[in-house]
Amino acid sequence: MDRFDSLQLFVRIVELGSFTRAAGVLDIPRATATHALKKLEARLGTRLLERTTRQVRPTSDGQAFYERCVHLLAELDDAESSLSTVAGNPRGTLRLDLHGTHATQIVLPRIDEFRRRYPQVDLAVSSGDRLVDLVREGIDCVVRAGTPKDSSLVARRLAVLPEVVCASPDYLAHFGTPRHPGDLATHQAVGFFASSHDRRYPFELVVDGSVVEYELPGWIAVNDAEAYVACALRGCGLVQLPRYHVEHELREGSLVEVLPQWRSTGVTVSAMYPQHRQLSPRVRAFVDWVAQVYAERFGSGE
Repeated sequence: MDRFDSLQLFVRIVELGSFTRAAGVLDIPRATATHALKKLEARLGTRLLERTTRQVRPTSDGQAFYERCVHLLAELDDAESSLSTVAGNPRGTLRLDLHGTHATQIVLPRIDEFRRRYPQVDLAVSSGDRLVDLVREGIDCVVRAGTPKDSSLVARRLAVLPEVVCASPDYLAHFGTPRHPGDLATHQAVGFFASSHDRRYPFELVVDGSVVEYELPGWIAVNDAEAYVACALRGCGLVQLPRYHVEHELREGSLVEVLPQWRSTGVTVSAMYPQHRQLSPRVRAFVDWVAQVYAERFGSGE
């Protein structure tokens, strides 16, 4: 393992807090990772990592060296990106994390197009609804709905997705159909909450030019988009979600739109990546491509 590879390995170990996970991300044996770090520490004449049975963390010298390494590797990415041959022909493994429905309904149905355009980029794709720590988990880029809150990440808005409020015919037969947003006070909703907290997201509608939030009661709450739709189909309450997710159900009548005269604010979708990956040819190629995918389906997010 050359010096550049050993620096990449050291950075990954610090970020992931584990020799085993770092070796997995870089696709090398754990024993190779251990040996390379011992050689690096011997060459530098200092201990870079504190190892215990439960975690690996940098020493004070290791932390200072890590910060210089991150800067150095970012500069190297910048230098490589300045070469037109590299920028136009990115290569290597790109690690993505995509929100579940965005993966299955928007991005992955066209992912073969990305491969044809960039045949030397391999993809490792995880998906779900949970938040991920991009740095600690070694993720290069995520696609997420909602307003980005992590200022340490670079965010590019991909689209604003139109939303719909809907419910099953059985629910509406039992509770009636709301004719005005003020009627929502007498209805129930399927709750949706983020994995990191148990606060339910309110419904949002534009009424007389202003965004108004509506907190609806309900007896069930979920934190998964597919479960949210499943509960609506079983008559558990009203739901508010991006229209694309329930287009089929709305067409066949298993869900019915309500309050169509009052539009929602829409859901912002962004591609986000760590600042030190901003000039990576692989990341830039994917972000540009996925922005085109969303623009063609939902209109430009800019």
